[in-house]
Parts: sequence; structure tokens; C-alpha cells
Amino acid sequence: MAPDEFVDLADVDSTIWTDMRYAKERNVVGVPLDGYVDPICVVTCAAAKALSKAQTALSGSGYSLQVLDGYRPVRAVRHIIRWAHDLDDQRTKPVFYPQVEKERLFTDGYLHQWSSHSRGSTVDVTLVTSEGLPVDMGSTFGGFGARSRTLHAGIRADQRARRLYLKRTMERAGFVNLPEEWWHYTYRTESFPDVYFDFPVSRLSLRRVVTDVPPIPSGAIPQQRSGE
Repeated sequence: MAPDEFVDLADVDSTIWTDMRYAKERNVVGVPLDGYVDPICVVTCAAAKALSKAQTALSGSGYSLQVLDGYRPVRAVRHIIRWAHDLDDQRTKPVFYPQVEKERLFTDGYLHQWSSHSRGSTVDVTLVTSEGLPVDMGSTFGGFGARSRTLHAGIRADQRARRLYLKRTMERAGFVNLPEEWWHYTYRTESFPDVYFDFPVSRLSLRRVVTDVPPIPSGAIPQQRSGE
């Protein structure tokens, strides 16, 4: 069960588009990751409200936010690590790491043993049109390589402009960008800066259990009110 600070982003701002890539096959591993049960964006409430602020700032620009990942269970991170150590599995290399050798993913700093996503206040985001159509950000989301760097010099001017627009919008809402990944943002005042969670990404994880209702005395029959 998730702590009460976690929410489904759609319950805070349903105007933000989502495409939860790690709940599907369209990611670097090529299969849904362990722990992704439902294709929903789970984040801390503080991060969700900040995302809503960023979305409001985009109003009238022709763009909208699209979230591609939010909270990521530790078990999902372990799944990625197992995949990275399986050097025979190169199925996704042409799309996600064409210029990088898989055996160097850890050495070159593309992968780590822990992910800030597991703390609940990190999101992967991109820009889409107001209608939810993709726009060119200069490289594949979730890919490994130099072009993933936010300020990579080799991308076109229009691609760079979109990255910088996203960066300004997210920073003004309280997020910090990871320079190596144009899509990766962490809410500056994290709710759990030192805690890594492992509950599944699911609607069931977010169900709240009511614990403050007094028990009915043994043998008592509650009276039904008229109209109930």
C-alpha cells in the first residue's frame, strides 16, 4: 500500500496527457517492467500539484505536458538492471542505444543501482500538442546517448527550443532537470528525499483504508435512516 502522500496524477489534473511507457513494451527493456500493474501515473501529491502548475503555464501555447513515467518501484529498477547485465539481449539497441555498447551502460553513467523515480517526486515528461500529438524533441525518450543530454549541441534549433521551453516551464513550477536526460525532472522539495519505495504502480496501491470509524458494539444492530 502506498503512503497517503501518493496520488494518481489524473485525480489532480486530468488535462495532463500520459503515456506510461514502462507499463508497456515501448521502452528500452522491450517488455512491461516488474511492478507496473496499471498504466497510471503515480506521484507524490506535491509533485502532482507542481505538474498541474506547469500545465497551467502552458495554457494558450499550443503545447501540453505528457508524462511518460512517474513513481517507479524498486523492483522495476532491478528489472532494468537484470536486463542490462544480459548482454545477449540486444533487441532494443537500434532504437534506444544505437551508439552505445550495452556493456558500458553502467560504466558510462547511463544506469545506476537506484533511481530517484522510486522516491515518488521524479517524473519523465515531454511536450505534445494541445491535442496530444507528439512533437520532435530531438531524440528518443528513454534512449542512451549524447543526444539525450538536454543541451546537446547536435540537435536542430527547433528541437533545442522545445527542450528549453519545457525546461523553463518545469523549473518555474519547482522542478530540477537532470542534464543527461532532457525528459527527467525531480521536484525540488521532495516529500521523501531519502526513501525508496517498492509498492506496485496500481490503483489498488492507492486505495485508502478508513481506520477512524469506531467499531459497532457486539450484538448491536445499526439503525438504517430513512431513504438509505
